[in-house]
Amino acid sequence: MRTDSILPAAGCYLLFTKQTAMTEDNFSPEQSLQLIQSMISKAKQDISDNSIYFLVWGWITFIACTGQFVLKHIMEYEKHYQVWFLILAGIFFDIYQGKRENRNKKVKTHIGDSMRYLWIGMGIAFFVLSMILTKIGWNSPVFPFFILMYGLGTFVSGCILQFRPLIIGGVIAWMLAIGAVYVNYDYQMLFGAAAILFSYIIPAYMLRAKTKFSNV
Repeated sequence: MRTDSILPAAGCYLLFTKQTAMTEDNFSPEQSLQLIQSMISKAKQDISDNSIYFLVWGWITFIACTGQFVLKHIMEYEKHYQVWFLILAGIFFDIYQGKRENRNKKVKTHIGDSMRYLWIGMGIAFFVLSMILTKIGWNSPVFPFFILMYGLGTFVSGCILQFRPLIIGGVIAWMLAIGAVYVNYDYQMLFGAAAILFSYIIPAYMLRAKTKFSNV
């Protein structure tokens, strides 16, 4: 089992654990090793728990972006934006999954708390941005702003989890946000789908595969 890629996440948790920081100088080598192994185990569980959120929201957003492009650009459907009601499925999933995790999770970790607070903040930011754009008008080039937010969330998540594909995905999303400025509204939807593919979906599958392999 490879633990070298999990160690930075364990170190992140160790850094923010006050009690550990106060007493680590008194640990014997055996106790230090046990502590590190415990942090590795918790970090791996956090990684496994969080990948499902990236997959669910990644696929919902990918389908919504591509679906809106088909409805507006190809079928010329007037209410093409209604495809975004798919996000309600994601909200219901978050509520269900959150309650389920709260019942089953006995130990909280800094990594888990950091991820939760990050995406709560991101959710609020997406809502506020939507309200602003509702006032400005959705026919304006809005997708670069959402792609920018996609990149921010995955980049910070990758830094917290010490998982490079998420970090790279966030950078790719930012590059796509810049590129989307130079195309018309319809094709910005495809830029959004590409950003989701590279920053959410592909890293999430890699995250699950990494966790499954490390547990073998």
